[in-house]
Amino acid sequence: MLSNSPHETQSARPSLDGRFRKGSNGFLQAQIDAENALLNGQYDGGASKSDESMAPPPSYADHRRVASRSSSSSLLNPMQRMLGSRSSQSTLKARNLDANLDKDDLVADKMMEKMASKRKDFEQAAKEVDELRRRAIPRDKMSPIAAIQSSNLNIFERGEIIDYKEVYFYGTPKAKKLVGDLDTSTNNFGYDDDRGDYNIVLGDHLAYRYEVVDVLGKGSFGQVVRCIDHKTGQLVAVKIIRNKKRFHQQALVEVNILQKIREWVRSEHKLQERSLNSSQDPENRHSMINFTQSFYFRGHLCISTELLGMNLYEFIKAYEFKGFPLPLIRRFTKQMLSALILLKSRRVIHCDLKPENILLAHPMHSEIKVIDFGSSCFENEKVYTYIQSRFYRSPEVILGMSYGIAIDMWSLGCILAELLTGYPIFPGENEQEQLACIMEIFGPPERSLIEKSSRKKLFFDSLGKPRVTVSSKGRRRRPSSKTLAQALKCDDDAFLDFITRCLRWDPDRRLKPDEALHHDFITGAKSRSGGSTRVRPAAGTSMASGHQNSPVKRLNPVQTPQRNGVRDASAGSRPLPEPPTTSFRNGNPVHGHRDASMPAHASASPVKGRRHSTFNNVQSSTSMKRASNGMAMANAMTSLPRAAGAVPVGVRSVSGKPDLASAAAAASLGASIRGSR
Repeated sequence: MLSNSPHETQSARPSLDGRFRKGSNGFLQAQIDAENALLNGQYDGGASKSDESMAPPPSYADHRRVASRSSSSSLLNPMQRMLGSRSSQSTLKARNLDANLDKDDLVADKMMEKMASKRKDFEQAAKEVDELRRRAIPRDKMSPIAAIQSSNLNIFERGEIIDYKEVYFYGTPKAKKLVGDLDTSTNNFGYDDDRGDYNIVLGDHLAYRYEVVDVLGKGSFGQVVRCIDHKTGQLVAVKIIRNKKRFHQQALVEVNILQKIREWVRSEHKLQERSLNSSQDPENRHSMINFTQSFYFRGHLCISTELLGMNLYEFIKAYEFKGFPLPLIRRFTKQMLSALILLKSRRVIHCDLKPENILLAHPMHSEIKVIDFGSSCFENEKVYTYIQSRFYRSPEVILGMSYGIAIDMWSLGCILAELLTGYPIFPGENEQEQLACIMEIFGPPERSLIEKSSRKKLFFDSLGKPRVTVSSKGRRRRPSSKTLAQALKCDDDAFLDFITRCLRWDPDRRLKPDEALHHDFITGAKSRSGGSTRVRPAAGTSMASGHQNSPVKRLNPVQTPQRNGVRDASAGSRPLPEPPTTSFRNGNPVHGHRDASMPAHASASPVKGRRHSTFNNVQSSTSMKRASNGMAMANAMTSLPRAAGAVPVGVRSVSGKPDLASAAAAASLGASIRGSR
């Protein structure tokens, strides 16, 4: 997006209230079955055999949580046959795609092809692109004088074409061209509308070189059209910037970034010409859009790039927001990391990474490209403080802190979570709820981060506690009320750990792009502990160190989850059950049990650093205490003296264990009473 204020409304997103999805049980076995079926040509890619137009069917939904790190030896022979398949590699090269894929990437690409082959709209789009690519052939250039003599140009074009030294195309005979009006009262001689957008005419030319085929999209920056470059014979996308000063200035920044990226990619390729990677196409190596050129036409700055397919949000929507399997997500992740590694090495921040700015290179394949550098900047030349689309906005941007390259890794973590579930992980209606969504899973940030925030008063009170935020539907989000695994309904530990590291509060502790390439989720390696990677809580979660730095207590009422027999420390300590209390009524002992409807955590005192006294004044025989949750807690002590040395029943410390110090004090008191007698 070229505007300095990304769209604040996300009305196109579906409601999250109706999201009911099954957890992934037995994912390893399902993964083995899916890959075996895939390599044997039996995996249907998610379409029903009875109705190929319906997608995604139950068969695809059953496999969308499948992991891809199987060590089954049965995969070797089919995989070797796939790696040796010349037809698949030739198809990729014919479609200008990267043919140098490893075995995991080939599995994902084959899965993508199977999925798309059962979608009639995907097949049709692929056929249109392939047919258009066959029609696009380079043409010989001609002089402006020769073009005037051999074509039927209107009076405006006859004067305009003289300024172009080379002419390759001047419009189809059926194009309904606009004739420029020299009247100053018109918008740009009649070629613009009131908004400053160029009036597109299909079949017409741009700069006497590009043939306009159709309109791909429209935004606040202007329009994007699909064109044939008759000079090179390539299909390109041309972004036509609105004829307004502020959009023009921002587009110049994007052109500068794109030119430098092209230079960086080419220089790196020259350095590696003699290496093993010399056969790899330099234009596809870093998964960023290939910039062709920029030019002016009729007062509009135009940016020409390679032609790509639908964006990832449209891709998610096409499959009814049901998410995708982990092998395909891994393939996407590796390519996005490749782009971020190059940007990091050159100290460039993308600033608007989101599914809408990641495009498929072809409807039938899994290759993607990162686009839209209109909001990008160099790390030492930051211009805007209000950046990133809200669902993918990092905490440091929301809180008004200094930001850097780490904001793109935060956006990456949000994108991966959305690819898995089909829905944004942090769907805040505004910035207040956006931060509440983050704290709902990862708890409040550390106090040191809050102190660095210039906007902390909008989100925290004077004590550093989060302000209560209520959504338009009346929902209140409580910090640390659910885990990441619960939010994503996923049990793949490597994937959860990867997301956790990307979504750390502290940008300095956030995962770096080059480090991410060696993570177990990317490499597929199993941990030494037996094949699973424990999810490490992000900064600010309720670990022991997190309690010291957190401005609020994070008492999780949800029962502590177990992962591979190890208790998740981020969920808080589980209190011991309260034993029956003993009291006396009319001189008779009465054994009272805690109400079965009372939650287990209500019986333990959540007040930190306070001990319950084991000795009460004789006048307060029926005293009551209240826990911080408002539940009445009966005092187990009575005005009657206890037996010497007896441990008071029902008295427990904060940790849930018997209070030995209080018991010793009671025993000593009993001994002194006997001695006085």
